[in-house]
Amino acid sequence: MTAPHVLAADSFGELLGGGGGSAAVAALRASERSWRLLVVRALLDASAAQAPADAWDLLMRARAADEAAFEELLAYPSVGVWAAHTLRRLRGTAAGDAPPDTGYLDAVAASAAIRAGLDFRTVIPVRDGWAVLPALGALHVPGAATAEVTATEGRVLVAGRPLDGPGWHPLTRLSADGCALLLDDADPYRTLRTPAPTEPVAAGVWQELFAEAWEILRAQDAEEAAALGAGLVALVPRPRAERFRPHSASSGDAFGAALASVPDDGEQLASTLVHEFQHNKLSAFMHLFTLYDDQGGDRRLYYAPWRDDPRPLGGLLQGVYAFFGVTGFWRRREHPLGRFEFALWRTQTAHALRGIAAADGLTEQGRRLVAELERRLAPWLAEPVRTPALAAAGLAAADHRATWRAYHLRSDPRVVRAHVDGRPPVAGEPELVPGAPARGLDTRAVLLRWLLADPAGFEALREDPGATVEGARPEDVALVTGDTEGALRACRERILSGGGDSETWVGLGLAARAAGDPAGAALLERPELVMAVHAELGGDPLAPARGLLSRPA
Repeated sequence: MTAPHVLAADSFGELLGGGGGSAAVAALRASERSWRLLVVRALLDASAAQAPADAWDLLMRARAADEAAFEELLAYPSVGVWAAHTLRRLRGTAAGDAPPDTGYLDAVAASAAIRAGLDFRTVIPVRDGWAVLPALGALHVPGAATAEVTATEGRVLVAGRPLDGPGWHPLTRLSADGCALLLDDADPYRTLRTPAPTEPVAAGVWQELFAEAWEILRAQDAEEAAALGAGLVALVPRPRAERFRPHSASSGDAFGAALASVPDDGEQLASTLVHEFQHNKLSAFMHLFTLYDDQGGDRRLYYAPWRDDPRPLGGLLQGVYAFFGVTGFWRRREHPLGRFEFALWRTQTAHALRGIAAADGLTEQGRRLVAELERRLAPWLAEPVRTPALAAAGLAAADHRATWRAYHLRSDPRVVRAHVDGRPPVAGEPELVPGAPARGLDTRAVLLRWLLADPAGFEALREDPGATVEGARPEDVALVTGDTEGALRACRERILSGGGDSETWVGLGLAARAAGDPAGAALLERPELVMAVHAELGGDPLAPARGLLSRPA
């Protein structure tokens, strides 16, 4: 009989509290191996009429010749994404234009056989002009649908060409003292979703940034860094994003992978690796323990302080776990931007934890995890942060929360009518109606990052902020630089001229609050109601907020 996976008490406690040393990560890797085997077995059962038998036979030959190499390839993140995605396609739970990609198994088998040093002959698919060997690289084969792979006495040919010849693009191994990751720019399943074309990148800049990031991580906490280095195996490069707006992702199907846009610097990459490894750990943990009921339980959507859109319970749980790690990373950075990030994310994570603690869908284990994160975060909330960074974080947090409310909540019409008519307030909760923000809810936070980290660069963007920070307006610059009167005037004028979107209304509230007007705080607390009442009455934009002060709902 197969024994179930068991986490040691110490490892369980570490993971429950957002941490996890090398022993805990090793246990997660072992459990993920079993999870991967189950998915692959289910895939083979579901595709019995389509899966190439020769591929499975070659895989088993590779396993017999070199089980370690076979296990390493089986655990490769892209293999997990392919297996899970293809299984969903075969079961009809995921859509796609092309037939389910069972041919990828041939490429996996070929890679395993090459690693094991076997003599063999097989055929692998060519996608968008590239024949990909998972975890090894890709050969450019334009115009072909398939490519033959042969190996004889250690000499490997793909489409009749050697792997060290023209057109072959090997994966780069990013190396630092104590850690190595494959930079995967080739595998069709590396982007963690549907197949994507191979897009070779220049690896030199990634090597420099990775070395810098690893040095930061190891200097902060050598044991945490060692655990991360043991857990992550692949870094998927994506195009550079706007400064201070990095893009990253991970997947529960791809333990060991982190997708990241070209970072601004090594510090940003270090933060991204921490962020995505937190997701990796929690996804693996949730393959062992049920933290929430995603079937008949809590199906509500929640406010996530790091997202523009409302999130389901599982997504919010992933977010608090990831941003607990992000908060811990920035807690150790002493420069102004680092203090801002620490102050912002400790506040936002605590806010989200309070929101999730009462969720009906949490299991007992889920409630334990939330309680433990709250317990460990509590001392950080009391740590001093100097005023400029603290004030900036307070502005960014209030901005995000209020703008999210303005876009996604709709006041009960009876409540609005009572305020319009001047009647006594009536009870009524706002309804969640997901909207479409006109710009990122982090726009003012990005401007604050420019101001704290690069004052000279901030001065250069003042004249046309939207050209540097997508969505930014002159009144945003006025607001983050303390020009309260300028921000008030610009926001008021925009509203009265008919261009008052949610960002403008919240900007008005932030500016009014900074000017000492209590109506500003009232507007920020219930922007959806203030906007709805003003739409009926017109006039002074702050008048409905003043009405809230005298007639609380």
